[in-house]
Amino acid sequence: MLKTKPTHVRYLILLMLFLVTTINYADRATIAIAGSSLQKSLGIDAVTLGFIFSAFGWAYVAGQIPGGWLLDRFGSKKVYALSIFTWSMFTVLQGYVGEFGVSSAIVLLFLLRFMVGLAEAPSFPGNARIVAAWFPTAERGTASAIFNSAQYFATVLFAPLMGWIVYTYGWQHVFIVMGSIGIVFSMIWMKVIYSPREHPRINKEEFDHIANNGGMVDMDQDKVKGSKSGPKWDYIRQLLTNRMMLGIYLSQYCINGITYFFLTWFPVYLVQERGMTILKAGIIASLPAICGFIGGVLGGIISDYLLRKGHSLTFARKAPIIGGLLLSTSIVACNYVDIEWVVVGFMALAFFGKGVGALGWAVMSDASPKQIAGLSGGLFNMFGNIASITTPIVIGYIISTTGSFKWALVFVGANAVVAVFSYIFIVGEIKRVELKEPPKGPLIGENASDLSQAKS
Repeated sequence: MLKTKPTHVRYLILLMLFLVTTINYADRATIAIAGSSLQKSLGIDAVTLGFIFSAFGWAYVAGQIPGGWLLDRFGSKKVYALSIFTWSMFTVLQGYVGEFGVSSAIVLLFLLRFMVGLAEAPSFPGNARIVAAWFPTAERGTASAIFNSAQYFATVLFAPLMGWIVYTYGWQHVFIVMGSIGIVFSMIWMKVIYSPREHPRINKEEFDHIANNGGMVDMDQDKVKGSKSGPKWDYIRQLLTNRMMLGIYLSQYCINGITYFFLTWFPVYLVQERGMTILKAGIIASLPAICGFIGGVLGGIISDYLLRKGHSLTFARKAPIIGGLLLSTSIVACNYVDIEWVVVGFMALAFFGKGVGALGWAVMSDASPKQIAGLSGGLFNMFGNIASITTPIVIGYIISTTGSFKWALVFVGANAVVAVFSYIFIVGEIKRVELKEPPKGPLIGENASDLSQAKS
C-alpha cells in the first residue's frame, strides 16, 4: 500500500508569520520614515523626536509579560489576531495628530506610539510559540530566522513606498496606508492560523513528523478548552536566576540596540548627516535591509545545517551569532568615509552581520520551558526591547550634545561587542530550561478574592 506523502502546511504557517512580522516592523518604521518631515511640521528638536521614537518601546516592554501570559492562557490565534487589529488601528490614528495644535499633537503622537507598542507586545512571543508548535527542532533555526528576517524585508518592501508617500502626499498618509494594511491582514489571520492538531489541511504524516521530532503540537489545546491553569510567579523567578537565560537576555538587548538604530535614526542619519532627500533616503534605507534579510535567512540555514551535521545545539546556534555580530561592528567604519556608496556599503555589511547573528528567537524556541513558552518569550522580548526605549533616547542626546552621528555609530557598534561577550562568557551551554514545580501560590492573573476563598 502506498504511503501518503506528508503535507507542508507548516510552510503556510511560516509564510503567515513572515507576512505579519513584515507588517509589524513596517508599522514600527512609519515614524522613522516620517520623522524628518514630522520634525519640520511640528517644529520639534532631536531630543523630543528621540522620546517620541521611544514611546513604542516603553509600552512594548511593559506589555511583554502580560502579553506572554495571555498567549499561554488563551492561545496564539485569537490573542495574536486582536493584537494585529489593535496596533493597526492605532497606526491609522497617528495620521490625524496634525489636526491638533503642536503641543497636543506631540502628546497624542507619543500616546498613540505607546498604544502601538502595547498592542504589539504579544507578537514575537506568539511567533516563537507558533514555531515551537509547528516545527521540529532541526527546522526551528531556519523557521525562526525567516520570520525574524521579516524585519529587514519590511524595510526592503515598504521603506521606498513609505518614502514616496511622505514625499508625494505628506507624512500623515503613511500612517493611514500602513495601518489599513494591518487591519485587513488581521481578518486573513483568523481564516488561516490553527494549531497543528486542528488545522483542516494538515495530514497525519506531517502531523506525526512534527510531533515525533520535537514539535510541541498540543501547546494550545488546554487553552482552547478554557483551562484556568496559568504560569506562576515562581516560574519567572526561576528564569531570572538562570545564568544561561540572563546571558541570552543581555545579548538580545544589545542586538536590538542595533535594530532600533536602523528602525528609528537611520533614515534621519541619511537625511541630516549625509544630505539626502527623504525620497532617496527611503530607497537607500532598503539596501542595508536587503543585506540584513539575506543575512537573517542565512544565519538560520547555517545554524540548522551545523545541527544536522552532528554539531551540538550550543555550537550550531552560537557560531553564526558570534560571527555575525562581530561583522556588524563595521558600522563604525562609516565615520571614516565620505563617499556615499561606501557609507551605504558599510551599513549594508553591518546589517548583514546583524542579520546572521539575530538567532535569539531560535535560541528561545530551544530553551523555553514547555509550561510557559509564551511567558518565557515575553520575558526575553521584554529585556531585549528595553533597547527600543534606551537606544532612540541615547542617540538623541548624543546628536544633541555632539552635533553629529559619529559617537552614535560607536554606541551602536559597542552593542554588538557586548552581545558577543555575553554569548561567549555568560550563556554557556544552550539547553531547554527545566522548571521546578513551585510551592502552591497565586497564579498570574488570579485575583485577591479567589485567594481569600482558597485560604478559607
